[in-house]
Amino acid sequence: MIGPGAQGWSKEGHIMTCRIAQGLLESEALEAIQNLLPLNVNGDLSALCTWPDQIRHWHKYRWTSPLHFIDTPDDECTFNYQRDCHDPHGVEDMCVAGAVQNFTSQLVHYREGSADRRYNMTEALLFLSHFMGDIHQPMHVGFTSDEGGNTINLRWFRHKSNLHHVRDREIVLTALSDYYEKDMDLLQKDIEGNFTDGIWSSDVSSWEHCDDILSCSINIACKWGYKGVDPGTTLADDYFDSRMPIVMKRIAQGGVRLAMILNHVFGDTDEGFAIAT
Repeated sequence: MIGPGAQGWSKEGHIMTCRIAQGLLESEALEAIQNLLPLNVNGDLSALCTWPDQIRHWHKYRWTSPLHFIDTPDDECTFNYQRDCHDPHGVEDMCVAGAVQNFTSQLVHYREGSADRRYNMTEALLFLSHFMGDIHQPMHVGFTSDEGGNTINLRWFRHKSNLHHVRDREIVLTALSDYYEKDMDLLQKDIEGNFTDGIWSSDVSSWEHCDDILSCSINIACKWGYKGVDPGTTLADDYFDSRMPIVMKRIAQGGVRLAMILNHVFGDTDEGFAIAT
């Protein structure tokens, strides 16, 4: 039984990614995900977008833990699927890029009516939706030696944190507190406004047709995540002000691209994306 996960990208990043995506779905895709979701969430995909984080350490799902990230060689700032997409034991395709491909392929069977008991379509939908969020959080595609910033301990303003957590959640929480009265709906509305008729509106087409999401992500990690960060440092206003727009844009891109995939998988059209009006 799949139930709403512990609200644990951060819960906010995942929820907004899935809400943005659901708002951009064509009717066929919307109907499909409503059929796949358990009744208790009333058709709301975002209610279960954090579920893969909740269950990753359960015995049954422990195999999914390496699917949340990719570790690349230190300072390479490039992603190579054959080199980098494997778990710590060298098992191929066990990374977030492999997971997106795998669960997308599984969902294709749903539209074709060829699904069998090998695949749990509801879980495939939830994993794909979550991993599309993870793949757009740059530190989920980070360097091997520091585990994507997890071992770079520092201070975020006045409290202890690490670089991965800063990119995963601290920036979003600070933005919510300082600018949005801790109201995630207001922040999401701002993000959506930026890509429907705002500063990112002319970029949406390129987001949809990005063939190399991973290379883009590792480049952003190098340029905006690691740059200027040393262990033990204190990150504050300068880091927040320069990185917050990047984080918000990545949430938007994750939502747009998730909608594109779901529209393509479940729909009869190759358009893949319906701009909100």
